[in-house]
Amino acid sequence: MGTENSRATERTAGFPRGLLPTLGAPAPERADAARNRGKILDAAARIVAEKGPEAVTMNQVAHASGIGVGTVYRRFGDVSRLLWALLDERERRFQEAYMSGPPPLGPGAPAAERLDAFLDALVDRIAEQREILLAAHSAAPRARYHSGAYRVMHTHVALLLGQLRPEADGALLAHLLLAPFSPDVMHHLSVERELSGERLKAGVRELLALRDRP
Repeated sequence: MGTENSRATERTAGFPRGLLPTLGAPAPERADAARNRGKILDAAARIVAEKGPEAVTMNQVAHASGIGVGTVYRRFGDVSRLLWALLDERERRFQEAYMSGPPPLGPGAPAAERLDAFLDALVDRIAEQREILLAAHSAAPRARYHSGAYRVMHTHVALLLGQLRPEADGALLAHLLLAPFSPDVMHHLSVERELSGERLKAGVRELLALRDRP
């Protein structure tokens, strides 16, 4: 998307230019604090890999990392925040792909193609770490909508929708379009209903196609 189109789209979607939220890199911290954070996240990742995300507790992570449980709580607050922190690195890579990667997911393709590519990639993103996403969502369901990852996705989708339908409320439609991608909904469809990723992608495209029918 060109600079002028980006500016116009941002105005249309209701987001002031320059206020697009991003995850970015972790905030700078002391070397010892960074080491402790790494040990805690490594320990949590091992527990997830060996026993699943539902087995993660703050006490177990403290024991596995060799760091006091008080420090673990001070750094992450609760299990849901710890699980979301585990997802940050993968989320940043996903964000970089749709914000600055090659088209059609990244800039340079028409808005409709970028939206289709983004939703396809989002299906893959959730499938890749479905269990940990579900655990984080179950621990604090409403936290999803206040996370940096969701705000970035919402803004991105709203900008694309604003370009496609300038007369529409892009911010509202973005929330509604992202709602089916809640981890619990995707878990139900992919695990309980046993639908493949390709079937889910086809379903999303079919749903979007309804917009063009009389």
